[in-house]
Amino acid sequence: MAKDLFSKHAETYARWRPGYPAELIDYIVSLVHGRDTAWDCATGNGQAAVLLAGHFDQVFATDLSSQQLQHAKQHPNITYSQSPAEQAGFADNTFDLVTVAQAYHWFDQPAFCREATRVCKPGAIVAIWSYHLLYADDAIINDHIRYFYTDVTDPYWDAARKYVDDKYRTVYFDFEEIAVHKEFSITVSWSIEDLSGYLNSWSAVQKYISVNAENPVTPLMESLQKHWPAEAAIDFVFPLAVRIGRVKK
Repeated sequence: MAKDLFSKHAETYARWRPGYPAELIDYIVSLVHGRDTAWDCATGNGQAAVLLAGHFDQVFATDLSSQQLQHAKQHPNITYSQSPAEQAGFADNTFDLVTVAQAYHWFDQPAFCREATRVCKPGAIVAIWSYHLLYADDAIINDHIRYFYTDVTDPYWDAARKYVDDKYRTVYFDFEEIAVHKEFSITVSWSIEDLSGYLNSWSAVQKYISVNAENPVTPLMESLQKHWPAEAAIDFVFPLAVRIGRVKK
């Protein structure tokens, strides 16, 4: 069963997590035969679902967390509901496309693959992606963030985080693989407050706080403040790892 690590800080997640590039969605949709129905699984606050809504007649977006869904972006083409990824409850042969954004590593992956195959039409596309550690064009900032990730928060990550570190190369993905020949990334221009908000949305940070009764982001921000230009926004890049497959049945 998929893990719910974000319900307790759903509002923080909805406010501070970066969105996904339209170029990625366009690329995925170009591989899809039909445009009737898509399922955005583990939708969180609907970031990917809203992008899909411009391409499909209907988008069904599900999440294990009711708190996440309370902060979901509304759109007339999107129907939100609460369900686990591995038991969605949809009818057989329903979907032209299934997407999973920044969540596949938390799933029971074989169970999800069976469920996605069941609810997909023959030849449908399943696309999963994740972003890894962000970086800026600034070595000092990057060193601070890397140390925070690898030394401060590392003991507090769930074991499934290894799949993100492996750039999804080691996940179980039981579909007819389609090679992705383009590289995708998310680019944001963030203030130091934005970076702080994003880091606070990490499940490892929230676990650190619950264990130690203090926030590890605070000393990091104090250190970065000495280097960060006053009132400045800095560009950050999140590299994306993408896997795409076609359902055969």
